[in-house]
Amino acid sequence: MKYGAVLGVLAALAFLVAGCGGGGDKDKEAETEANPQALAACNGSALTAKPKLPPSFPMVENTTFTMQSTEGPTNLVEGYWKGDLKEAHDEYLKELKAAGYKVLFEELEDHDSEVSWSGEGRSGQVALRDDCGGDKIYVHITNRPA
Repeated sequence: MKYGAVLGVLAALAFLVAGCGGGGDKDKEAETEANPQALAACNGSALTAKPKLPPSFPMVENTTFTMQSTEGPTNLVEGYWKGDLKEAHDEYLKELKAAGYKVLFEELEDHDSEVSWSGEGRSGQVALRDDCGGDKIYVHITNRPA
């Protein structure tokens, strides 16, 4: 009888664990849901004002800036790159180095990329995300005092 009780408890626990672990589809949906800020930047019109970036910051070809804002001492510039993520990462990395910026860190993953930089008394990061859909990559640049 002891074995029957133990088996009953184990069966009940197995049933509970199977029921609690779910949500896999919901978790996948949350991962792939579009970032509203990225979508706004990806679908916006080109800026008419000059981007709030250091004077020698490279204006990388295939990039369209559509939004900018200021949060304290940090300037944020957003938009999109026409092409794929690896091309965007490689181009920003190359252009920042060519403009004399120090690359502090860079990483390219399956759906995002970061290139952290410093120069002209400023520092920041070019974050690239595969959030736009189609042949556009979301571009988010931070620019703050070093």
